[in-house]
Amino acid sequence: MSGPSTYEPKTGFTKWLDARLPIVRLGYDSMIDFPTPKNLNYWWTFGGILALCLVIQIVTGIVLAMHYVANTSMAFASVQHIMRDVDFGWLVRYIHANGAGMFFLAVYIHMFRGLYYGSYKAPREVLWILGVVIYLLMMATAFMGYVLPWGQMSFHGSSVITNLIGALPIVGPAVKTYLLGGAAVGDPTLNRFFSLHYLLPFVIAGVVILHIWALHVVGNGNPTGVSVQDIKKDTVPFHPYYTVKDGFAIILFLTMFAVFVFFFPEAMGKTDNSIEANPLQTPAHIVPEWYLLPFYAILKSVTFDIGPIPAKLLGVLAMFGSILILFALPWLDTSKVRSMRYRPLARQLFVLFVLACVGLGFCGANEPDAFVFKTGKDRLQVEYSDANGRAQTKFFDQFSEANAYKESLPTAAGASLQVAESGFKWKWLSQILAAYYFIYFLVLMPLLGVIEKPKPRPASIADSVHKRSGSGRSSSAPVAAPQHAE
Repeated sequence: MSGPSTYEPKTGFTKWLDARLPIVRLGYDSMIDFPTPKNLNYWWTFGGILALCLVIQIVTGIVLAMHYVANTSMAFASVQHIMRDVDFGWLVRYIHANGAGMFFLAVYIHMFRGLYYGSYKAPREVLWILGVVIYLLMMATAFMGYVLPWGQMSFHGSSVITNLIGALPIVGPAVKTYLLGGAAVGDPTLNRFFSLHYLLPFVIAGVVILHIWALHVVGNGNPTGVSVQDIKKDTVPFHPYYTVKDGFAIILFLTMFAVFVFFFPEAMGKTDNSIEANPLQTPAHIVPEWYLLPFYAILKSVTFDIGPIPAKLLGVLAMFGSILILFALPWLDTSKVRSMRYRPLARQLFVLFVLACVGLGFCGANEPDAFVFKTGKDRLQVEYSDANGRAQTKFFDQFSEANAYKESLPTAAGASLQVAESGFKWKWLSQILAAYYFIYFLVLMPLLGVIEKPKPRPASIADSVHKRSGSGRSSSAPVAAPQHAE
């Protein structure tokens, strides 16, 4: 994409270094003279924002690790020591804690941008796959970091997730044993999580380098989805055009980041995590951080068995499947047009997909049996166990009928009578949204490529830029010749 190098060393030292280790040439060709499409909008600035977020998390994490003690009897106290006694420890911790949320906010915008503009299509499949690998590593790192403060939510959340991993067939029990380091969450678990939480950001940094390398091989995508045809007409050097644009976006992002750090530092946290972990007292509602809530909602949405497969295993498979399906996205989308700017039906379904993801986040934050809204009158329900030990529920409109049925059941059934409110529950909404999530990838994307008729596209990137500036050829002009996977 970048073509021959244009770097020319000026001084004796740079000539000597260039002949032995051309690292300055690499930086110049990658960050200064790299030809970039003229029409990139501000959605493309989140790549630079994400690089900055990674650096912030690594630097603050190293400082926090100098004072943290990975021991169940001292972990919570060591966090309080950082907050109260270490110079500017409160600031470093708040930057690190809120930085995780900002990191995920930026990565979600980055991923949705990639989905909308078809950045996963050929020849960018490897670029997309490496991005999904980074996302998986981020999720693992964030989960392990959530455990380290050793608050109530940290401890019980780690118990829930490790048990879910243990439900996976074949490899689950072994992975669970290695993670726990014993029969239950304890000192070995905390040590393992701390070690992995410290290590994985450097692994992420390594994959990010591969991600950028893959980007520089195939070049940037762009809002039109049209490939670069003439480097001089369709592109500009990355510096100063996009370094300035990225810099402005980074300043705005850091301003928002600073507002959370200094004015709302606990807005993204859970109050239960300010209480030291107590294995004998379980929080009323165990939830992960907001950036993992959509997948947690998918996990909880599966409340039924399918044949011999229990609901718990189905939920775990659905949760992991909702992430792993992203690896297959370049082959699931059969459309020859990259950008949804020229695909009206795909654009509408994409908006619904984004709303479904946001809705799943709200579902994950609420109790599954709580009501989104209430309807109708309340009823009476009798809950009991049948002869096979399975939970059963029977509804009645009259108290006398419900009580008589309860009394007729054997004592071993453990029958209970209670009021059943009627309405639409969060678990039902999560089931609808989770179904659309999978339908979007497995059905709609392959189908749209066959039935949808895209709008006319510009013949080149330069044409789309000229149209916006009010001169040149119309952006609605038909493409001059078929282009590969546009």
